[in-house]
Amino acid sequence: MPRLSPYLLWLILSLPAAAFLWQFATSTDPRIAHVLLHPTGEFSARFLIIALLASPLILIFRTARFPRWLRQNRRYFGVASFGYALLHTLFYIIDRGTLDRITEQLARFDIWTGWLAFLIFVPLAITSADWALRAMGPAWKTLQRWTYPAAVLTLLHWAALHDWGHPAAALVHFGPLAALELYRLWYWYGPRNSGRLTA
Repeated sequence: MPRLSPYLLWLILSLPAAAFLWQFATSTDPRIAHVLLHPTGEFSARFLIIALLASPLILIFRTARFPRWLRQNRRYFGVASFGYALLHTLFYIIDRGTLDRITEQLARFDIWTGWLAFLIFVPLAITSADWALRAMGPAWKTLQRWTYPAAVLTLLHWAALHDWGHPAAALVHFGPLAALELYRLWYWYGPRNSGRLTA
């Protein structure tokens, strides 16, 4: 697969965000922040899913170039996921308008799961750079594993919106990832494959 410049990749990943910000800045709709909540949240989830797909895809497509390219660049997708989650959160705060209106919703399952996922994202994004990897050593990988709880919380947050009335979109997005992660667990920990753990 041809090498893609990190700057070009960043440009591609940021295009939807630029469109959302332009729409927010130029719209005359007083509810524009509310309108942009859903698409920014979806892009955050999509880039998170793409970042997590790398490892299980390599197990299946061992000689393919794309999964290896994805693994090499998954930190870009992870940071992009955080960026869209941040934009999603900012639009939510603008849409609610006041601190009282924000805090009154914190007890709702679909809200606190979103906040918790975002809070987990913060240290993951801060430590995503190479200097953090060098400084933290083995602890860096342990911290980055918190991406998986964040993904579960993101799924729950999305599926629980509208009182669980329309969870299909969340399940369609996360379904392939869940299937691949189950395969990955079976590959490494299944009874027929226990020898790989000691190889």
